[in-house]
Amino acid sequence: MSLFDLFSRTLDTTLPVFAMVFLGIGLKRLGWIDSAFITTASALVFRATLPTLIFLSLVRADLSVALDVPLMLFFAAATLGQFLFSWLWAHYRVPYAERGLYVQGAFRGNCGVVGLALAAGMYGQYGLSVGGLLVGVVILMYNALSVIALAAYQPGQSTEWRSILKHIITNPLILGVLIALPFAAFSIPLPSWLMTSGDYFASLTLPLALICIGATLSMSAMRENKEVALSASIMKMVVLPVVSTLAAWAVGFSGQALGLLFLFFASPTAAASFVMVKAIGGNTVLAANIIAMTTLMASLSVTLGIFALRWLGWV
Repeated sequence: MSLFDLFSRTLDTTLPVFAMVFLGIGLKRLGWIDSAFITTASALVFRATLPTLIFLSLVRADLSVALDVPLMLFFAAATLGQFLFSWLWAHYRVPYAERGLYVQGAFRGNCGVVGLALAAGMYGQYGLSVGGLLVGVVILMYNALSVIALAAYQPGQSTEWRSILKHIITNPLILGVLIALPFAAFSIPLPSWLMTSGDYFASLTLPLALICIGATLSMSAMRENKEVALSASIMKMVVLPVVSTLAAWAVGFSGQALGLLFLFFASPTAAASFVMVKAIGGNTVLAANIIAMTTLMASLSVTLGIFALRWLGWV
């Protein structure tokens, strides 16, 4: 396969995802969608369609393949390592008041939407089922570690573990994983009409979520706190994905497993990070800038990353 064919194949994976993000930017500028639509659609995705998508993908999955314990353990360990490395870097390079936001923006990826969309585009059912389990793992860590980082540098804030535990237990994505596991483990059949209806409903998830991500991006807001936001974005989209993927390859991951890990490592900063910063009265402009920059950078960095991995023959 020539380099041109290899790059074209890579674009077939990434362009459909990021085209929807840029479509969201365009629709918002045209005034065809507004803030009320974005709020409602985002809530629908988070509370209903995305959990349905994860549930159906796991119900159809072969758990002997999807329940890859070494993969899940490595992903959890890598996430913790990314968190600690970001914190260490922020301690020496970032102003005190902005360190918590920097850490969260640098390690917390949008795995539930962008990562899962890329995984589905690249690996189909395997990407959805294994990715759904990885999402369940990482949600637990993202929520707990983000609160720790933000509370450490935000005056008057403390780490409220009861609140963290409540958010984790009631998280729709985690509930979708937990409800699906018995059906997959014991091969409990569901009526075909229910599966088809579920597919119709779940098919709304990725295009709707990606459009909403694009529609929330603000180009004008990116002018403020540029240096810190750019530093966090480079950490999130370049440094951590490269180091983590090389570590995964070094310990023996390859093929679909390595590709899936890269897609999740290279996902842009999660929109949920903005919500957490706003809840504690932090610098929401900086949080929004990191989300915007990483999302725009992802269209290039993810494409180049997949191309490099395929060129090396690792995936």
